[in-house]
Amino acid sequence: MNRNARLVIVGGGPAGLATARAYRGAGGLARVTILSTEPYPPYNRPPLTKDFLRGESGREDLPIEAEGWYRENNVELRLTTVVESLDRERAVVETDAGGRFSYDACVLATGSEPIRIPVPGADDPEVLTMRTLENSARLRGRVGKGDSAVVVGSGFIGCEAAASLSLRGADVTLVSLEEIPQGERLGEEAGNRIQGWLEGYGVGLRLGTSLEGIERRNGGYSVAVEGGDDISTGTVLFGTGVKPRLGLAEGAGLEVSGGVVTDSSMRTSAPGVFAVGDIVSAYNESAGRHVSVEHWGDALEHGRVAGTVIAGGEASWSMAPGFWSTIGDNTLKYWAWDGGWDEYAHEDRGDSFVVRYGKEGVLVGILTHGADEDYENGRAPIERGDPFPG
Repeated sequence: MNRNARLVIVGGGPAGLATARAYRGAGGLARVTILSTEPYPPYNRPPLTKDFLRGESGREDLPIEAEGWYRENNVELRLTTVVESLDRERAVVETDAGGRFSYDACVLATGSEPIRIPVPGADDPEVLTMRTLENSARLRGRVGKGDSAVVVGSGFIGCEAAASLSLRGADVTLVSLEEIPQGERLGEEAGNRIQGWLEGYGVGLRLGTSLEGIERRNGGYSVAVEGGDDISTGTVLFGTGVKPRLGLAEGAGLEVSGGVVTDSSMRTSAPGVFAVGDIVSAYNESAGRHVSVEHWGDALEHGRVAGTVIAGGEASWSMAPGFWSTIGDNTLKYWAWDGGWDEYAHEDRGDSFVVRYGKEGVLVGILTHGADEDYENGRAPIERGDPFPG
């Protein structure tokens, strides 16, 4: 595309910014516009359940790029801008305020939104979720020393937030359907480690327990759980997963099957339209199939691929998905395909451990704690499809 062409990126998260960064890095000359619903330039989300939530870092530490980067790279950043529709025939996106942006290439990076489980009281706007800077800032402002909180869900968001709130001096209870935190995803031994960490930080655990409802009471909440006494608390946080924002893609008639379907270069079914990040079901060259992920690092990789291809270069997604999760001061590092496992091998090294996962005799994942060399060397065998155990 020449200097008079326009690249429009819908979404101001890591995938959208990574697309613009890669496009300029690959020599792309077109005008670049990022349309973001949030009032802040693209920022790092991992700290929102960790050091930012604990008050150890501030808003000034969160931006991914310095303010001058956008000017220096001729990237127009439009904040608090909600895109309402994409007209693929006329190659235009339109905002809810009536703004129209024509494009030669468009990248959808609309991300995910938190899930509120369908129980009475869950739709109360004062029941918090965790996705944005404002979500974390509200939680930090409401829960500190001497306060109480119930965290619903034992996924990575729930475990990280529960540990951080407890470290702030709050009385924290975590409620989860899981008998062992993340036991189904990571295996019994790893789940027991996570449980031990949470207990060590003073988090009260109500495991194997369903949430029945949430009711406002005495300036706080009464949380009803299955087979137990109601829990009185000042704040309730849902860490119950996310769902991709697919409305824009579906409205535009793009092929959607569990996510926006793309090839390994992040091209959708519509000419000139790409998709990246949480919303995609992208073909992965190493896996030999379409893969859906919701990880920070994969959003960055999707953006790198899309930006490079739009600039006229060659790139494809072939990395195994991966992420880090830090619960208090304990960090888990993980590479794995999204299809689950049917066997695993756990290696306990005392203060550290390694778990390798297999499916149908093939290595499909590795989880490490305190074993960085195993983690660094763990991705390539997964991508090659080495036999289990690798």
